[in-house]
Amino acid sequence: MDSTQYTTISRQSGLKREMAIIANNIANISTTGYRGEGLVFSEFVQTTGLGQPSISMTDTGAKNTNFAQGVLRETGGTFDMAIEGEGFFQIAAPEGIRLTRAGAFEPNAAGELVTPDGYALLDAGGAPVFIPPDARSIALAADGTLSADGRPLTNIGMVVPVEPELMERAKGVSFIPNGEVAPAENATVHQGFVEGSNVNPIVEVARMIEVQRRYESAKSFLEKEDDRVKTVIQTLGR
Repeated sequence: MDSTQYTTISRQSGLKREMAIIANNIANISTTGYRGEGLVFSEFVQTTGLGQPSISMTDTGAKNTNFAQGVLRETGGTFDMAIEGEGFFQIAAPEGIRLTRAGAFEPNAAGELVTPDGYALLDAGGAPVFIPPDARSIALAADGTLSADGRPLTNIGMVVPVEPELMERAKGVSFIPNGEVAPAENATVHQGFVEGSNVNPIVEVARMIEVQRRYESAKSFLEKEDDRVKTVIQTLGR
């Protein structure tokens, strides 16, 4: 196999990974708080031995995340919350603090607001948000102040990572901050709403078609190159 074929195969491998990411984005179009993902293509030079020419290869080891605002959908749920602007809710996962835009919460048996996975929502001070069992009405102000029967209970923590480039995806629709977080100064929260996925289905389908075309083009090239090599071998063998 010559260097051209190695280069083409590395490109095909990257396109296959990109197709998997696009498929995952499309599968999460209706997932609350989901953030679309992309693949970063780059080039690296691979040596082929002492005195031999190097070859250019495709590297797809990095991903990027689209943090654009998703559409806010009204649910009317008392404990549903949606952030408008920059910021994340803090939740306490078994592995540590996680950040999320998915604001569908419900009280557990202990009265703590939790995610569907059972992770506690944290207030601005880092403590679980507790709902009194005898509360008749719950209100959430735009600044995150949570009240029960007209009495303030706590303030929902909305934060931003100090170094957003360090964030990485965790389980589900949450992120690992991997660093300090600070209060989200320009965020407001809406009660009775959840934020939908920010995936644009039209864009993702267009991406899928384009990736498929590039993959097929590379496949066709490899087949032609294979036929060329076979022809050369047969000619030299005569």
